[in-house]
Amino acid sequence: MMTFIDVKTTAPDFNLALEQYVFDRMPRDRGYFMLWQNDNAIIVGRHQNTMAEINEAFVREHGIRVVRRLSGGGAVYHDLGNLNFTYIVDAAGGMQLDMKLFCQPVADALKALGVQAEVNGRNDITIDGQKFSGNAQYVREGRVMHHGTIMFDSNLSIVGQALRVDKEKMASKGVQSVRSRVTTVRPHLQKDVALEEFKALLVEKMFAGVDMEKYELTEGDLAAVEKLRQERYGTWEWNYGASPAGTLNRRKRVEGCGTVEACLLVERGVIASVSFKGDFFSAVEPEELEETFVGLRPAREELERALEGVDVSQYFSGLDRGTFLDILCGD
Repeated sequence: MMTFIDVKTTAPDFNLALEQYVFDRMPRDRGYFMLWQNDNAIIVGRHQNTMAEINEAFVREHGIRVVRRLSGGGAVYHDLGNLNFTYIVDAAGGMQLDMKLFCQPVADALKALGVQAEVNGRNDITIDGQKFSGNAQYVREGRVMHHGTIMFDSNLSIVGQALRVDKEKMASKGVQSVRSRVTTVRPHLQKDVALEEFKALLVEKMFAGVDMEKYELTEGDLAAVEKLRQERYGTWEWNYGASPAGTLNRRKRVEGCGTVEACLLVERGVIASVSFKGDFFSAVEPEELEETFVGLRPAREELERALEGVDVSQYFSGLDRGTFLDILCGD
């Protein structure tokens, strides 16, 4: 028996909490298939360093949410032009990961709609060699959660900017994403349809002849998911703090000051140490400022609070507080 859950929310932290709830708490005598969307979000893999995967300034400026998922793999961008799918079923063959088992039905359904989609490489589905679907899996206790993206009508310019990181600015032990040429599904359809119609067609083609029932989440389900969201997926500690250690290297030349370099060692999402160097002049040694940032998250609002009442120009002659914050945040 396959149970279909058509998710109504677009909050990324809630939706990832819902995936885990279905995986952990729903009856195991059946499989589940979910379709869901997230409003502007970057979803990072379980073993990644979040700061190494995102364009932090762009993400902050555009209000893009950043959430860590349970499965491994690379970071992906979600918007309302993107459709996500999730299988939660018994793991065939024990605990081995098998991406193609779940990717191929999506490719076959798209072929039935006139789109020449192919499962390509380790975990991608492509059209003419261009990626439109990234996939990942989480396996535990004989069950597998397979989830993937289908970029139906996503804003590809935002995808590139949100995930664009200058690798010289971040040295990380986390698993790095592999960037690929990307496309969207909609231009390749023989007949143009809106996303809601595409969802219905996708389910129809993927599960033709399969016994499927629809499940509506109860108030109890929603309350339990919300609790999990608050405890895990909505927290800095999970989304950033669970990252492997890494070093943020910030460098900028400022007219009237010189070059200022800041090196921030980040462990479990907070600054463990910071050091400054460059060809600037100072009335007070910058080392006296370094301890100010230890224990703080490398988030602009938190660093800004720490600098309240601090005359930055005493440490970096010719530098104002706003520009100093730009340096610390990589803006």
